[in-house]
Amino acid sequence: MRIRDWDLNLKIRLFGEALMNITYWMFFPFLTIYFANAFGKELAGLLLIISQLFSVLANLMGGHFADKYGRKTMMVLSSFGQGLSFILFASTNSPWLDMPLLGFVFFSLAGVFGAFYWPASQAMVTDVVDEKHRSGVFAIFYTSINIAVVIGPILGAIFYVRYPFEVLCISGIICLLLSYLLKRNTRETAPVYQTEQQNSSGKWYGMIMQQIKDYKIIFNDRAFLLYIIAGVLVALTFMQLDMLLPVYITEMVQKQNMFHFGDWSLTLSGEQLFGVVLSENGLLVALFTIIVTKWMNTYKEKNVFVVSSIIYGIAIATFGLSTSVWVIILAMGLFTFAELMTAGIQQTFVSKISPEHMRGQYFAAASLRNTIGRTIAPVAIPMSLWFGYLPTFVMLGILALISGYLYYVMFQMAEQKLNNYVKAS
Repeated sequence: MRIRDWDLNLKIRLFGEALMNITYWMFFPFLTIYFANAFGKELAGLLLIISQLFSVLANLMGGHFADKYGRKTMMVLSSFGQGLSFILFASTNSPWLDMPLLGFVFFSLAGVFGAFYWPASQAMVTDVVDEKHRSGVFAIFYTSINIAVVIGPILGAIFYVRYPFEVLCISGIICLLLSYLLKRNTRETAPVYQTEQQNSSGKWYGMIMQQIKDYKIIFNDRAFLLYIIAGVLVALTFMQLDMLLPVYITEMVQKQNMFHFGDWSLTLSGEQLFGVVLSENGLLVALFTIIVTKWMNTYKEKNVFVVSSIIYGIAIATFGLSTSVWVIILAMGLFTFAELMTAGIQQTFVSKISPEHMRGQYFAAASLRNTIGRTIAPVAIPMSLWFGYLPTFVMLGILALISGYLYYVMFQMAEQKLNNYVKAS
């Protein structure tokens, strides 16, 4: 499905979110340093964990709100709130005011609004795109995000380090502009959703009780619950790109010749090698997400998920087998291929199994895979001290293989459920 054939809602989002993501990644990688300098490493780490927990709760609430109040409504309000939060954050880190604690509050508030935005944005794609084209559309949005991850920090190193106030303000303005464009030029795509409890009760806790009931229904879906558990195990592997791998490569890899031509050679230290493999991951994602997604659409989803987990397991174990530059580069290629195999079809799978009136909540619940994985992933660092790097990488590989088995069981359950439904009808 070509972009020119997309629904207008998606065209506006692709353009607006691309600008928003690039400006966001211009300053986000540098904020940990800013907060660590302001509060100290321990307090900054604790505050960032608390901020993440608020975002998790907001994400779950955002799924409910996207189903109840509509995708467009939540996206307009969320992008407006995020833009205003960034501008207020900028004001606390300006030539006239320096209040890091207040800045952290506004940064966390921006994260909450961003978490509100996500489930509605994913559900909107499902609402307006036919099932056969969804994986391709999700892949293009995924590519857009990863291009921003590559470009943003480079621009941030040039501009944010010199003009933090201005960059934060521009980011906020772009969010406000996206809110305006969404409000003026998009339509609501969500089905009407009202429960008897919402119609009959005006009490303040009625909404909370309904949310709990709705999410209980979701987590009682055993196939979907297995999908989340398997996704957490995969995320534990994937998140090591930012956790264990930089520590391992910078600590264990000695200076090596990458190329040698006559009297000229390219020598890399551990730090430089990590920069190379990180760029390799970003470049491969930017170039091949759409191609690999189209390729994977020719296979059964079950096979793609299972094989992706197996390749993840092989790749992460390979990192621990050798400190050779080329072995690590090869392992990163496998690692990235495993990532790309499911980049487009993950969201498509959620859209298939979610009831129309609960799509936002299903997408919100599905995002717990990465959230929980990101929370647990740092444990790999002390594990490397307790057991050594190779056993740690092997254990991570085994977890990835277990996720492949869980995906297999999950699809078996989903297929059995579908067959029973067909027989009953």
